[in-house]
Amino acid sequence: MSKVALIGAGRIGRIHARNAALHPRLELAAVVDPVTASAGSIAGEWNARVSSLEEVLADDTIAGVIVASSTDTHLDYSIRAAQAGKAVFCEKPIDQDLQRARGAAGALREARLFLAFNRRFDPNFQALKARLDDGGIGSIESLQITSNDPAPPPPSYIAVSGGLFKDMAIHDFDMARWLLGEEVAEVWAVGSCLVDPEIGRLGDVDTARTVLKTASGKLCVISNTRRSGYGYDQRIEAYASAGMVRADNVLESTVQVFGENGAASDRLQNFFLDRYAEAYRREMDHFAEILDGATPSVGYADGVAALALAEAATRSSKTGEVVRP
Repeated sequence: MSKVALIGAGRIGRIHARNAALHPRLELAAVVDPVTASAGSIAGEWNARVSSLEEVLADDTIAGVIVASSTDTHLDYSIRAAQAGKAVFCEKPIDQDLQRARGAAGALREARLFLAFNRRFDPNFQALKARLDDGGIGSIESLQITSNDPAPPPPSYIAVSGGLFKDMAIHDFDMARWLLGEEVAEVWAVGSCLVDPEIGRLGDVDTARTVLKTASGKLCVISNTRRSGYGYDQRIEAYASAGMVRADNVLESTVQVFGENGAASDRLQNFFLDRYAEAYRREMDHFAEILDGATPSVGYADGVAALALAEAATRSSKTGEVVRP
């Protein structure tokens, strides 16, 4: 059993703490957070100790670190943990600044760094990927990725988020690279503020469309909005040379009601922690594999590549031009 420490006792930290503590091959040994009460709450729930980052990094019995702290700390904490010989499970994005992220190559390129793009671990999207890889519908030619939040976050979050492309669409940029199987050569994006004027006042957009094109000509269209009006909308359609494969939304139940007015299904799962609960568990399974010697399936290079696409989309939406990442 491998001992791990959690850095960051916020909302996502609680999810990772639970998954680590309940994992048969992991022991949650320590929790780090500048808010002692938050760290103590999680530590008390899972019989871990409240600790400092320095203590965790100096503890040779702790094999891995889960970085679930604020985005502006991801890169520095990952570097420090890697230099201390720890395997690192880091929430996305690796950083909000592309040059800073690229500048960490010397420290992180060969590190045991797992960058937690959770959607790669969703069982529905993994099944879609498997259908593409088995070649039954030919070779992929284009993608349609729809990722719409049910409601916008508060302006205080928007102000420090890095913007829609780095905070929200970065998941979709990673999915596009993963599913297309080659790097993106051109990015064109357009955005508007249609949901909340305060988001626009803060310099961001809340509705966007992005087109990605690879060197071989494969295309991906990404649809994002901060407010769907009908739930957490997460869909992917992949078009190939001999057919199409689709992963649809997950509903709160499979119950359908049929009457004289037609058919009605249950609502979409409306919260990302519910929709991707299994993906978060599978992420922790993978981290346990890394601690046992496996190579991270999503690493530093993937984090930098997704961030490069996010920056390219941000520039494109402001200039109206096609940008090469």
